[in-house]
Amino acid sequence: MRRVSIFGATGSIGQNTIDLIAREPDAYDVVALTGSSNIKQLAQDAIRLRADVAVTADEARLDDLRAALSGSDVEAAAGQAALTEAGCRPSDWVMSAIVGAAGLAPGLCALEQGATLALANKESLVCAGQLILSTAKAHDARLLPVDSEHSAVFQALVGEDMSAVERIIITASGGAFRDWPLDKLAKATLAEASSHPNWDMGQRITIDSASMFNKALELIETREYFGVRGDQIEVLVHPESMIHAMVGFNDGALMAHVGPPDMRHAIGYALNWPDRQPLPVERLDLAQIGSLTFRAPDEVRWPALRLAREVMERGGLSGAVFNAAKETALDGFIAGNINFPAMAEVVDEVLNCTDPGHIDAPMTLDNVLTADQMARQAARDVIEQRAG
Repeated sequence: MRRVSIFGATGSIGQNTIDLIAREPDAYDVVALTGSSNIKQLAQDAIRLRADVAVTADEARLDDLRAALSGSDVEAAAGQAALTEAGCRPSDWVMSAIVGAAGLAPGLCALEQGATLALANKESLVCAGQLILSTAKAHDARLLPVDSEHSAVFQALVGEDMSAVERIIITASGGAFRDWPLDKLAKATLAEASSHPNWDMGQRITIDSASMFNKALELIETREYFGVRGDQIEVLVHPESMIHAMVGFNDGALMAHVGPPDMRHAIGYALNWPDRQPLPVERLDLAQIGSLTFRAPDEVRWPALRLAREVMERGGLSGAVFNAAKETALDGFIAGNINFPAMAEVVDEVLNCTDPGHIDAPMTLDNVLTADQMARQAARDVIEQRAG
């Protein structure tokens, strides 16, 4: 029986992971489930899967969680320290699906235990790729990608020599505003940005899809995970979301991964790796689909892509600054303090005003978290100035 933990269990990735695990309950021993404000869902899943511990990131909700778990054998805990402690509990396989930089410390702890870390928290590699990869290597831990694009690249590279890879192409749906007139974007509402044409995801990642900040993070993640240069990574807008990524080789061949827009495929691949097992996902009928379309991304519409390439050029802790500024700008948009295009403008301004000494500091967890906090404050200051 495999010991598994799910960080970010109440989000869309966590719920899809639970869907797969719950289909074979006798195959898994669930160690820890973590969530944030959806206490009811967290408790229900922890009881159903007989987890050892359920953790909410919100310390103020601990009593609510204890009440929801009353009568069960599931331990309740709360706060960032409890999330990190959950990561330190021995598990064979851990899903890292906490959104944002908050997922970094629990993921590092899981790697230090030698676990296989299924990484859906793209911010970990963006903020601290070198630290994540070196920790995995030092503890003989395995890192498996769960983003649909990076899972697709990973699968396309099975049996291939990385030295033969010329380019990696990750696709983007274009999100809610891919066909909007540019002059209309400043008037985009929160509800409009929170509706995705293809994927069923949480609000924050759906907005990140509309702004293409999710793809900007994935550009950086691709470089970190696969060790390629930034100029070898391309983004292609593919509205149907059927081809998730392609790998181009030095003989001119392109290997494409094709599948339905269902995160259970990438999750299931990581859960069952190195084997393939039957999954409850749609089987594509290509004759019925008929055609697939592609176009180059417009970096005027999606300046996040340009910013990501600048971050890759600068290196160091610039990824941590970029992500923190992005998360804070997103908070500002959700709160109604800035408009949709201003999110990229805030991030650009924070990157330009950050002291190079902070970006060039050694990549330790403390330095990453310090850069994160400084960038968040800088972004809040920029937003406040704009609002004032």
